[in-house]
Amino acid sequence: MDYADARRRMVDGQIRPNKVNDTRLLDALGDLPRERFLPPPLRARAYTDEDVPLPGGRAMMEPMVLARMVQLLRVRAGERALVVGSGTGYGAAVLARMGAAVTAVEDDEALAGIAREAFSECLPPAAVRTANDLPSDGELFDAVLVEGAVPAVPDRVANLVAEGGRLAAAVGGGGRGGTAVLGQRLGGAFTVTPMFDCAVAALPAFARPARFVF
Repeated sequence: MDYADARRRMVDGQIRPNKVNDTRLLDALGDLPRERFLPPPLRARAYTDEDVPLPGGRAMMEPMVLARMVQLLRVRAGERALVVGSGTGYGAAVLARMGAAVTAVEDDEALAGIAREAFSECLPPAAVRTANDLPSDGELFDAVLVEGAVPAVPDRVANLVAEGGRLAAAVGGGGRGGTAVLGQRLGGAFTVTPMFDCAVAALPAFARPARFVF
C-alpha cells in the first residue's frame, strides 16, 4: 500500500473539505505516518474515513473528527498540551508536530506501548511525555484534548485547564452520535460550548456506571 499517497488523499479528500484550514495542522496531518500508530494488522485501515477499532474496546478517532477537534484548540508553538485517553498516540503526535509540549495520558499499557514506539520513530526525543494517570491539579495546560467520548466534561479534566486555556472533547454518544464541545477558562470560570455533531467511541475510564432500569 502506498501510505504517502493515502495520506495525501486523506488530507485533500477528508480534512480540507470539512472546514479544517489551520496550515500547521494540515502540515502535521500530511507529514505524520498515521499507519505507524496502529498495530501492523490494522495499518491498511489508517486512512479510512471512520474510527479504527483497537484492542480493548478502544478506537483510533476518525481523521476528520480528530482534525476538527484539534483545530478548536488553536494551539500555539510552545504551549502545554494534555491528551487524555491518548490511545496509540496519534492525536498527541499531531499536537507535538504543531509545536506543543505534550503530555499523553493512557492507562492501557498495550496501547501506550504502541504510542511510545511510534513517538520514537516519528518525533524528536522527549517531544511527548507519557503517563498512565492524570496530572495533579497543580499542573495546568493551555490545550486539553479528550480523545474519546465522555458523558460530560469531567471536573478532574476541566480543573487542569489554565486561565485562557481551551479544551476539546466529544460529549455523549459513545459511537452513536454526540457533540464536539469547546471548553474555555476565562476569568477563572470554565464554560462549555457545543461546536459540531460527531460520533466518537467512548472513553471507558470516564463511562458512567451501569444502573438498573425498572
